[in-house]
Amino acid sequence: MIRRLRAPLLTGAVFAALLSAACSGEHTSAASSSEPTPVAVRAATVQSQAIDRYLRVTGSISADEHAEVAAEIGGRVVGTPVERGSRVAAGAVLVRLSATEADASLREAQANAGQLEARLGLVAGQPFDASHVPDVLTARAALDWAEADFARIKSLLDQKVVSQSEYDQKLTQVNSARQQYQLAQNVAQQSYRSLEAARARVDLARKAAADTVVRAPFAGIVAERLVGTGDYVSRGTKVATVVRIDPVRVELTVPEQYLSQITAGQAVRLSVDAYPNEVFTAKIRFVSPALKSDQRALTVEAIAANADGRLKPGLFATALLQHPAPGPATLVPAAAVETVAGTSRVYVITAGEKIEERIVTLGEKVGDRVELASGVKAGERVAANPRGKLADGVRVQIEG
Repeated sequence: MIRRLRAPLLTGAVFAALLSAACSGEHTSAASSSEPTPVAVRAATVQSQAIDRYLRVTGSISADEHAEVAAEIGGRVVGTPVERGSRVAAGAVLVRLSATEADASLREAQANAGQLEARLGLVAGQPFDASHVPDVLTARAALDWAEADFARIKSLLDQKVVSQSEYDQKLTQVNSARQQYQLAQNVAQQSYRSLEAARARVDLARKAAADTVVRAPFAGIVAERLVGTGDYVSRGTKVATVVRIDPVRVELTVPEQYLSQITAGQAVRLSVDAYPNEVFTAKIRFVSPALKSDQRALTVEAIAANADGRLKPGLFATALLQHPAPGPATLVPAAAVETVAGTSRVYVITAGEKIEERIVTLGEKVGDRVELASGVKAGERVAANPRGKLADGVRVQIEG
């Protein structure tokens, strides 16, 4: 009886064991099938390398020369041969004023000077000598004759041939001739001073006549023409604005902590928003001897060639000034950096082929690589092509 009951019990136990093993196999298979597939990525090694470092500063562009040209005399505008945008050479005519009055004044001044020159007997280019003035020569001849006549009378007086009164008369004539000679010399000197004044008035009249033509002070471009034909201008009235924009000046503001890294002649790389993909070159011409007290910053001026005229005065510029590197840089491919909402991150591949997300600080850009100032170390591996599909803890499979 007992043996008959034990056989069914053993059969049930075996069946239960087989069922338990089957269920366990099903759970293991399900667990293995739910594990995520590794993400395929390319790996890049973080490198350490010395690079050129640049100080980034900002500034503005201004014209090399800027002149608001004004009239030197008053008059009616009779000609305006230039327009806004005209390129002009140094001395080119900007505005013409009526020259009738100025020309008449010049001729009058020249006539007065010529009259005095004739009175003094001066020839063009001949220096002044009072002894050669006609009136002086006449007075000198009269003195010489009086002295000769007096010498004759004196010899006759010694011989008792003439009286004392005749002698005294000739002496008086000699003294009078001598005074006339000195007076002629003084008059000649006064006349010459008058001639100098007359010549100065000629120069002023000649300048006034020349000032009826307003000229460009330097080669450049006419930015504004402020008067037209028929306008009346007075002395000091602005008639045109001329600028020279080749080269241009770039005024930069450099923080005081970088003072020791700035020197005259240093190369500068410029970029402007108007040409986002272009770099312009400049050279530092001037370093201010003092800091701006309100900004604790240094004013630096650079000069940039601008033959094509694309750099316009007033443009905001960003400048890169090379400075000594404190040490090697940590570089990764630029494609390995993912920036969202101003925060940059890379995905480091750990020894277990899993992703570790790290926030990084960007530094200089070197070709297709970028410097990471913090967040990673040289020799580590990062995902070179994250494309937004990686996250902390994700398992990856290295391609290539």
